[in-house]
Formats: sequence, structure tokens, C-alpha cells
Amino acid sequence: MAKLTHEDILAFLEEASILELNDLVKAIEEKFGVTAAAPVAVAAAPEAAVETGPTTVSVILKDAGASKVGVIKVVREITGLGLVEAKGLVDKVPAPIKENISVEEADGIKEKLMAAGASVEIK
Repeated sequence: MAKLTHEDILAFLEEASILELNDLVKAIEEKFGVTAAAPVAVAAAPEAAVETGPTTVSVILKDAGASKVGVIKVVREITGLGLVEAKGLVDKVPAPIKENISVEEADGIKEKLMAAGASVEIK
């Protein structure tokens, strides 16, 4: 078998039809166990992972502030707890108000609690 030069291979590729090139690619894939798929999707995956943040968070009450009664009312509204349970939760700061919720819901809860005078942290 005569050895092909780079020029011979390039000349064949220039003159080959699309169907012939497609058959060549398939034959190379089968012979060497490789694929001609572009690695673009693999490169894009880490960037997508970096852009996304946590999917669930927890809202932690850090301090009830000066208006403890207003904070208790908001905690009751958010959690559905009774007055005694809500007061006990507010008295035991730092305390989780809601856990494993969406970021959007956590932001809404934080706004309500801060409007009532509380200090809140989202983890």
C-alpha cells in the first residue's frame, strides 16, 4: 500500500462530495471509536452552572427590632402559626421563619419582615 501524503489527502477532500465526506466521517468514527460531535455544549455547561444561584433558601429572623408586636403579626401571617407560637418564635432569635423556599418567596417574606422593623437574613 502506497503511503498517502498530506497533499493527497487534502486534494481528495477538496474534490469529494458532501456524501463522500459524510461516509468518510462515519467510517472514521466506527474504525477508531470516536465521535465528530462538537464539544460546544460541554463548554457551555460550566458557565450556566456559575450563573445560577441556589434554588431554595431559608429566611432567618435575626432580630425583632423595636416593634415586636408588628413582627409577631407578620410572622403569624407568613407561617400560619397561632399567637403564642409566633411570639415564641420571635422571642427565640435567631430563628428560621421558613426553610427550603424559592428565592422569590424569600425576598417577599424578607420585605414584609423588614417593613415591620425586623432584621432578616436569607441563607
